Amino acid sequence: MGAIRQCSRSACRQSAVATLTYVYAESTAVLGPLATYAEPHCYDLCEQHADSLTVPRGWEVLRLAMPSTPQQPGPDDLLALANAVRDAAALPGQTPPQPAQRGPHTALEAPAATEGTRRGHLRILREPS
Repeated sequence: MGAIRQCSRSACRQSAVATLTYVYAESTAVLGPLATYAEPHCYDLCEQHADSLTVPRGWEVLRLAMPSTPQQPGPDDLLALANAVRDAAALPGQTPPQPAQRGPHTALEAPAATEGTRRGHLRILREPS
């Protein structure tokens, strides 16, 4: 599940309810329900900016039917979520596969005879006194 998307207009902090896209070849702006995913060449608009949309002279606005209530998760969405949680819980002891190594990294290995504190992948070496 993604985060709630905000209106694309500057300084507007309202939640987006519609998606605007352009068909330049036909001089048409298409305004419809909020797209499932944020698209790079589309604009998400809040209700106020969607209602007050204007286009350049000679362009047409195609307004698609907007749902009266926000779409709720359906049984397929909930089932997919439950399956993902079940799959993740079934493999608690497995670690993700490690990337294949290209060869020995002798220059990157820590010296064997040094003392120090190890934190994750870093080693803190004390000054010799």
